Amino acid sequence: QVQLVESGGGLVQAGGSLKLSCEASGIIFSITSMGWYRQAPGKQRELVAGITPGGRTNYANSVLGRFTISRDNAKNTVYLQMNSLKPEDTAVYYCNAIIRANDYWAQGTQVTVSS
Repeated sequence: QVQLVESGGGLVQAGGSLKLSCEASGIIFSITSMGWYRQAPGKQRELVAGITPGGRTNYANSVLGRFTISRDNAKNTVYLQMNSLKPEDTAVYYCNAIIRANDYWAQGTQVTVSS
């Protein structure tokens, strides 16, 4: 069965950095598109960044130049490096895998950026 396990959230001051990790199991990771989403209180879940099996990436305009998504196929892990964090980045962040047009989600990790 598909399992996505996140780590790396927490509390950070504005301008700081955090790195999220998401380890996948039960899938052929190297051929799976992965992504990071976030959901702030009272808002819809939104795509933050995505990465294809070939390493092509895309980002939300709000994080472009500050966040970097990457993957390590040997470790079945996708990462989100978040720099220059802003209070508006505060949200629950979710790792996502797309397998045969189905979405699979991690449990979510809280990221809180204080001003």
